[in-house]
Amino acid sequence: MNYFDKTCSFGAKAMKVEDSGDSEYDIPLFTNATDTTLISSATEKIPPVSTGEELLVPPLNFAMVDYGVFRSGFPDCANFSFLQTLGLRSIIYLCPEPYPVANSEFLNTNGIQLFQFNIDGSKEPFINIPEDLIREALKVVLDEKKRPLLIHCKRGKHRTGCLVGCLRKFQKWCLTSIFDEYRRFAADKARVSDQRFIELFDISSLMQLSLSIPS
Repeated sequence: MNYFDKTCSFGAKAMKVEDSGDSEYDIPLFTNATDTTLISSATEKIPPVSTGEELLVPPLNFAMVDYGVFRSGFPDCANFSFLQTLGLRSIIYLCPEPYPVANSEFLNTNGIQLFQFNIDGSKEPFINIPEDLIREALKVVLDEKKRPLLIHCKRGKHRTGCLVGCLRKFQKWCLTSIFDEYRRFAADKARVSDQRFIELFDISSLMQLSLSIPS
């Protein structure tokens, strides 16, 4: 069993919910995240893993978001062996800078598709987060054919936190739980502007995504 199998086995247990039959997506969703133990288990940061032959080092701020969906900071060469165990099909990259040559070669070698969304990492509080890009990135996240996938920016805190936070709104998490998860990764770098963006994000627009996601 590879690392992805072990992680998803854990995730399936941690995120088992009743199927109401109303969801239009194949991704297992939390319907109401009021159980803080459940939330903490599903978003636990994952330490290095030993296979007996080598130490597999996850990227900074690596964690499981949902079945087949992971998040992290920017992976480097030391993390490639670990990423191989996830069996990734896609990477969502939320920065405007060109992807490094070594990372691009890793994707090509392993048949991983890159989806880049040019979101600036400005620290200015009045810089608007592009809602259209977040919506397009969510479209990739919700497409089962793109998973397993990894979402990352530079540190796995702000841009990644906003995308995951908007996903949680779609999954009907309460704002308290969404912000708890955001702060768990952003720590003392948490931004009020990010949390405000998540709070105001229009989840009704996500319902239109089902029309463009192939079955």
